[in-house]
Amino acid sequence: MTKGPVRLDVSVGYAVPRAGLPSPVSFRKWIASALEGRIREADLAVRMVGAREGRALNRHYRGMDHATNVLSFPAETGGIKLPKGVTMPLLGDLVLCVPVIAREAREQKKPLLAHYAHLTVHGTLHLLGWDHDDDRDAECMEQLERSILAGLGVEDPYVER
Repeated sequence: MTKGPVRLDVSVGYAVPRAGLPSPVSFRKWIASALEGRIREADLAVRMVGAREGRALNRHYRGMDHATNVLSFPAETGGIKLPKGVTMPLLGDLVLCVPVIAREAREQKKPLLAHYAHLTVHGTLHLLGWDHDDDRDAECMEQLERSILAGLGVEDPYVER
């Protein structure tokens, strides 16, 4: 039995050197696990960026003047719908900032690949509308992340090491 949506199109772009970074196959597996049982079809893009681009995007879209680990850009958000005639199941875009993720993995003593898996699942859940604006929402989202990651063989990302 195949995990994830019936149809999943994931485009991965690398704006930084690919050496040591997860493959498109890994991103697809992580995203499929996050979407399983939640959505039947999805198209989304993942972009791996450096600190400069990550900072510029975070500043422009969130008003925060620093690079962050993952940014999620849902295709339909804030009442904005896809243009008429766009029929594909466009979910949105994820932007992962490579140097921030590497630094966090080192500081938190987590395997780098596991941290990428966690942030990809986390960002994908944001694309689906999940959030962590208050304690209750955060606990629900974190529990869902733990469950998805456990299914992938990834340790609980919220346990301090």
